[in-house]
Amino acid sequence: MSTANSANSGASKPASTRAKPANKFEAAADWTDGRLGIYTLAKSNLRKIFPDHWSFMLGEICLYTFIIIILTGVYLTLFFKPSMAETVYHGTYAPLNGIRMSEAYASTMDISFEVRGGLLIRQIHHWAAIVFVAAMLVHMMRVFFTGAFRKPREINWLFGAGLLFLGMFDGFMGYSLPDDLLSGTGIRFMEGAILAVPLVGTYLQFFLYGGQFPGTDIVPRFFTIHVLLIPGIMLGLLVAHLILVFYHKHTQFAGPGRTEKNVVGMPLMPVYMAKAGGFFFLVFGVIAAASAIATVNPIWAYGPYRPDQVSTDAQPDWYMGFSEGLIRVMPGWEIRAWGHTLNLGVFIPLMVFPLVLMAIWVYPFIEAWVTGDKREHHIADRPRNAPVRTGFGAAWISLYVLLLIGGGNDLLATHLHLSINSITYFVRVGFFVVPVVTFFITKRWCLGLQRRDKDKVLHGRESGVIKRLPHGEFVEVHEQLPQDKLYKLTAHEQPQPLELPAEVDENGVARKAGRIAKTRAKLSEAFYGDGGQIAKPTAEEHHEITSGHGHH
Repeated sequence: MSTANSANSGASKPASTRAKPANKFEAAADWTDGRLGIYTLAKSNLRKIFPDHWSFMLGEICLYTFIIIILTGVYLTLFFKPSMAETVYHGTYAPLNGIRMSEAYASTMDISFEVRGGLLIRQIHHWAAIVFVAAMLVHMMRVFFTGAFRKPREINWLFGAGLLFLGMFDGFMGYSLPDDLLSGTGIRFMEGAILAVPLVGTYLQFFLYGGQFPGTDIVPRFFTIHVLLIPGIMLGLLVAHLILVFYHKHTQFAGPGRTEKNVVGMPLMPVYMAKAGGFFFLVFGVIAAASAIATVNPIWAYGPYRPDQVSTDAQPDWYMGFSEGLIRVMPGWEIRAWGHTLNLGVFIPLMVFPLVLMAIWVYPFIEAWVTGDKREHHIADRPRNAPVRTGFGAAWISLYVLLLIGGGNDLLATHLHLSINSITYFVRVGFFVVPVVTFFITKRWCLGLQRRDKDKVLHGRESGVIKRLPHGEFVEVHEQLPQDKLYKLTAHEQPQPLELPAEVDENGVARKAGRIAKTRAKLSEAFYGDGGQIAKPTAEEHHEITSGHGHH
C-alpha cells in the first residue's frame, strides 16, 4: 500500500492532449490566458446576443464619435499652446501678420495653416464633437420614447444623461480654447451669468478666471478641464454605461419569440463586431467628408479676442444655444436693495437652464412613482402605446427648439427680414404655450395611431378588391393580418391606473387618503385612464368579427 502511494506521488502529470500553438499569436494568447483567463472571459461575452434594429445604431454613433474626438484631440495637443501670453503673429496667413495675439490663438493658426493635416484634424475634431452631442441627444430620446429607461436601467439612464451634459460643457470649453473673438465672446457671456449669482457670484468668477476678466489663466484652466478632467469622467461613465448594457442585456422590440426573458438577435462575434467595425469607418468617413467640405469655426475670419470688440455673428454651438435663448428672451428685470443689484434677467435663466435638463433626467423616477411599476422591462414600447410619455418628450423637444430660436433671434431677423422684437415676444409667449400645445397634439396623435392599430387587428388591411354581395351591396374585401403582425400590434401591456384605498377599512374605521396619495392616483389616471390609452382588442372581439362577416 505504501509502495503504491509512493509510486503515485512520484508519477508525473499526464501530458496535455491540446495541440501545440499554431503560430506566435496563438502562443501569446495561451500565455495571456494562463495569467488573465481571457478564454473564459471571451467565451462568456463574445457570443452575447444583440438584437438588430436601426435605432440601436444611435448609441454606436455616440461611441464612435467619442473615439474620434479622443484620437484627434491627442493629435491637436501636440501642437496647441494653452497660454494667454502675448505674441506677435508672423505666420502664413497674411491678413493677420503683425497682429498681437495670445499664444493659444497663434498656435491654433499654426495648426490650421502650417501643420500638415492640421486644419483637417481640427475640423474633424469639431465636427465629431457636434455629431457626438447630437447623437447622444437623439439616442436618449430613442431610449426615452421606447421606455428603455425603466427598471433595471434607471442608473444607466443617469449615466447617459451625465455623458450628455458633460459633453455639452466640454464642447463649450473646447471651442473657447483658440481665444478667438467668437469664443472670447462666449466666455464673456459665461462670466456675466456667473456674476449674476447672488452673494457668491464674484467669488465664483475670481475662482474660475483667476482674477478680473479676461485675465491670463482662463485658457490654461479650460485646457486642463477640456482635455483631462471632463474626458476622464466621461470615459469612466462610458465604461460603466457599456458594462451595464452587457449586464442587463439589450432591450428589443416586441415580436414573435421575443419575451422579457430572452434576446433574439445575432452574436457579438463575429456578426455584430463585423457590422460595428464597418459602421465605425462609415461614421469616420462621413465626418471626414463633412470636415473637408464644410468649414466650422474659421477662427482666422474672426481674429484674436479683444475685450472691446464683439463678433457680429457671435453664436454658440447648437447644443448650448438654448441657454443663450433663455437669457435673450428674458426681460431685463433688476432688484436693487441695500446697495446691491440682483440681475433677475440673467439669474432666472441661469436657474431655469439646469431645470430644463433635469426635467428629462429625473423623468424615469417620476414615472415609476406615478405608475407604481416595479417590474423589470426588457421589451421596448412603441411610442404610440405610451401617449403621455411621448407627449412629455415631444413637449421637451419643442421647448428646446423654441429656445434655440430665441438664441438666434438676431440671425433669424436679418435672414428672414423679421422684427427681432417680434421674434423675442413670440419666444416669450411660446415658452408657456408651445410645450402644452405640443403635448396635447402628440397625445391625441398617439391615441389616433392606437385606434388605427385596433382597426387593423379587427378588420384587417384594405385589399383594394371590391365584392358584390348577394343582396346587391358592394363592399371592399379586407385581408387579415399575418400572425406576426397581429402579435406586434397586440403584444404591448396596458397597465391600469392606481386606485385609492377604500374610504373605510374592514372594521368600518374611516381611512383618509393623504394629498400625496390623491395626487399620485390622479396622475396615474392621466397616464393609464380612459383618456390615456385605447383598449387593445381582445381575442374574443377578433374571433367574433372575423367569423361573423364574410367580407372581412
